[in-house]
Amino acid sequence: MRGRLGKAGLAGIFALVIGGSASAEPVTLLAVGDSLTQGYGLEQGQGLVPQLETWLKARGAEVTVINAGVSGDTTSGGRARLGWSLTPEVDAVMIALGGNDMLRGQPPAQARDNLDAMLAEVKARGLPVALVGLKAPGNYGPDWQAGYEAIWPELGAKYGAVVVPDLLAPIAAKTPEERAAQGLMQGDNIHPSAKGVGLVVGALGPKVLELLDRVKPAP
Repeated sequence: MRGRLGKAGLAGIFALVIGGSASAEPVTLLAVGDSLTQGYGLEQGQGLVPQLETWLKARGAEVTVINAGVSGDTTSGGRARLGWSLTPEVDAVMIALGGNDMLRGQPPAQARDNLDAMLAEVKARGLPVALVGLKAPGNYGPDWQAGYEAIWPELGAKYGAVVVPDLLAPIAAKTPEERAAQGLMQGDNIHPSAKGVGLVVGALGPKVLELLDRVKPAP
């Protein structure tokens, strides 16, 4: 975490003097994504980013999550804007893109190339990264589907990323009847409701804590 040397150093010295432990330094997490990250169709405070930040803070993380979700964005769009999104205060990055590539029937190889480039840029900055995917539909054929679903584990292994293969897995695990009865989806049946986001965050949160544990303290 850059720009925090004096504060971190004083905190460490103080902890040694009093025999206690220094409190964790605040961390800034950049969440790059599409409408699922942006919070499409939800009131302020109900989307993925605010619910995730609340979940993390409730478990002791001193974190600010920056919402860099853009509705309709593809991996190409994310790749184009990543550089200027990586501002100096960013300590870790979560990339959750690919859903719109799938919806538009774009080739898996194209999405893979874009995500590969994004991960390479984040790692070149020395930042820990999480890669969050989605389950690919089967309507473009099994090879197309398999091509997408291989992206997350393979690129995750290549870059040492924290991997979440399917952001919406907790909702997908429910039957359509259960989803409807529990009000987990919005009317378009694509975007989670506020309650559905809460279910997603309950599964995503521990993986994000794993990511935050990788943030290097100030020297």
